[in-house]
Amino acid sequence: MKKFFWWCAGADDTILDKCSKSEHIKYAGVGATVLFTGVLASISGGYALYTVFDSVPMAVAFGLLWGAVIFNLDRFIVSTIRKEGKFWKELLMIMPRIMLALVLAVVISKPLELKIFDKEIQAVLKEKQAQLAIEHKELVGQQYVEVDSIKNEIAGIRQEVAAKLQERNRLYDAFAAEADGTGGTGKVGKGPIYEEKKQQYDKVDEELKLLQADAQQRISLREQRISDLMKQYDATVAEGQASFSNYDGLMARINALDTLPWLPVFFITLLFICLETAPVLTKLITSKGPYDDILKGIEHERTTKEMQRVAERQKQYDTRQAVAEAKFTARTEYEVAAKQEEEKLKSDAHLEVVRESAAVWKERKLADVNRSPNAASEVLNDGEENGYYKW
Repeated sequence: MKKFFWWCAGADDTILDKCSKSEHIKYAGVGATVLFTGVLASISGGYALYTVFDSVPMAVAFGLLWGAVIFNLDRFIVSTIRKEGKFWKELLMIMPRIMLALVLAVVISKPLELKIFDKEIQAVLKEKQAQLAIEHKELVGQQYVEVDSIKNEIAGIRQEVAAKLQERNRLYDAFAAEADGTGGTGKVGKGPIYEEKKQQYDKVDEELKLLQADAQQRISLREQRISDLMKQYDATVAEGQASFSNYDGLMARINALDTLPWLPVFFITLLFICLETAPVLTKLITSKGPYDDILKGIEHERTTKEMQRVAERQKQYDTRQAVAEAKFTARTEYEVAAKQEEEKLKSDAHLEVVRESAAVWKERKLADVNRSPNAASEVLNDGEENGYYKW
């Protein structure tokens, strides 16, 4: 277990075996911090994915992957921090890691904050769902204003029938009063006035019956239209209610969390920031020990040997380069000397040929002069000597 924690801290166990027990405990503590940070990141990442996809296998797989990434990153950073006894220099060196830890802490803490404040978030979500349902219902109601218009038309039709009915009743009262003598002419009996009023009543009564039949048909059609519209309205409202009932995703929960008091959420986030930066801070606040001195010596020795090997390879390269340049120079000099020798041989041969040609020309001209004394002047002026020097 101790060596496993050393491995988690990115320490060399062969060097730690040479150190004191205090060094063993120190690096075991650093390794345990790195390990637990990775475990916490794994749990948080898995829960975050579970809230999104609601799948346990995917949440477990992603949680293990996320925890491994954070664990490997912390282990790498901790193992690359070299203790030199200069706090501010080391702090400056790990500042990028601390900034990254702040981002990771916020990412890791958010899912667990959602779980911790789950009851409060559920209350906020229910309130938000009710508010969205009301707003949706009002919006849908604005799209079905035709219902009110149809209801007004039905009321107008019924009012028209009621007016006709009232007119018929008035005419009935008039001819009944004329018959019993309580109104009209005041004479009892069915005289001409009674017949006239009776005809008016019959006419209006017939019109009322026709109007009632037509009104009933018109009202039925409009009521059927209202029924169809209300069915559509109820279906649209029900669809909206179903969608709002699922308003509990990750983004909705985060928005609900933002509406809660900030102080408790801030302290939980601060806690996770401390946990996430713990490996780096633990390595930073630890004092320089024998392990750091031995490691520095080994790294220096390896660096020196590597520099020596690089220098030797450079010397070998320079030697091969010098030999190649020397060969090239020697070959160039040889080719130049050969070319000079060739030109010299050509010049000597040319000179010999010219001498032989001059001697032949001399003998021939002397022979011509001896053969004819008058031809001496011709021989001297024929310009033939120039031809012996031409190539």
